[in-house]
Amino acid sequence: MELTRRALLKFPRPQAPAPATAEGFWLHLARSAMACKFEITLPSELEQQLDSAHDALATIEALEAQLSIFRDTSELSAINREAAAGPIPVEERLFDLLLECQRLHALTGGTFDITSTPLSRVWGFLKREGRLPTDEELARARALVGMQHVVLDPAARTVRFDRPGMSLNLGSIGKGYALDRVAAQMKEAGVPTALFTAGASSVLALGGGADGAGFLVGLRDPFDRDRRMGTVRLRDAALGVSGTGEQHFVVDGRRYGHILDARTGWPVIDRAYVAVVAPTAAEADALATACFVGGHATAEAYVAHHEGVSVLMMDMPTGPDQPSPPPVFIGRKSPWSLHAR
Repeated sequence: MELTRRALLKFPRPQAPAPATAEGFWLHLARSAMACKFEITLPSELEQQLDSAHDALATIEALEAQLSIFRDTSELSAINREAAAGPIPVEERLFDLLLECQRLHALTGGTFDITSTPLSRVWGFLKREGRLPTDEELARARALVGMQHVVLDPAARTVRFDRPGMSLNLGSIGKGYALDRVAAQMKEAGVPTALFTAGASSVLALGGGADGAGFLVGLRDPFDRDRRMGTVRLRDAALGVSGTGEQHFVVDGRRYGHILDARTGWPVIDRAYVAVVAPTAAEADALATACFVGGHATAEAYVAHHEGVSVLMMDMPTGPDQPSPPPVFIGRKSPWSLHAR
């Protein structure tokens, strides 16, 4: 998945037409976690905050140990094993994240759904071995999907599944959530501005950079990996990107990508790219997936009630010999600057 999104978003470091700091350089700290590289970028005049940045990167490792479904010892794996048998107590911040996932599921008409793991399994995407499931396999998986089957009790801070075989996966929001956590940690430590990235799918700007104008992030054209489609400027905002790119397989000439519609059980085939700017990285990540699944209708409905959200969307060509469609902007105020195509 990270290779997929790396092809869609080019962000080696902040870009500016003039030196971004008085000394003319940036400080970068990186650590691998959650199957990608997390990076913190600071203006050089904040060199005294490097210890805070190292502490923040350590927090990401702790979050991976809690949230990964690929670690049997994680809290999320324990929930997946035990929640069908009865209510399971959940750590406070993780419970708040599950509540946020439930809220976003409702607000996006079910296009964001963290219960879709059984579908990813039968389609082979959990092991990056795409395959076409049988009708029977798909039906069994669909019976185990849906946030309506996840019972959250805020008073007791517990989670319960109302049927066995369900499994939560926070992959579509976890990296953004981690960025939000480390940004809050560094802000509390007195850091006024920094840029946080998780692979090529999630970016969070704290403040507006050394000059206050915002961090400029390049967007790569999903149909031409050597071409930049444009840029987006971030100031106290986050960017989330979704696309299928290399994570797909082809059967009988039909292309199946790894982003699945939990409502139908099938991969989304008519979308190529979605980028979302939102106040938090968790929201931006989740909405990038939701809008990829739900398309223009989901984006328009959400943006209509959330002023700080902006969506950039590209659909797949209508045929093999058809040109790629132009990007479509959905939002009240555009932070995007797109090149002519």
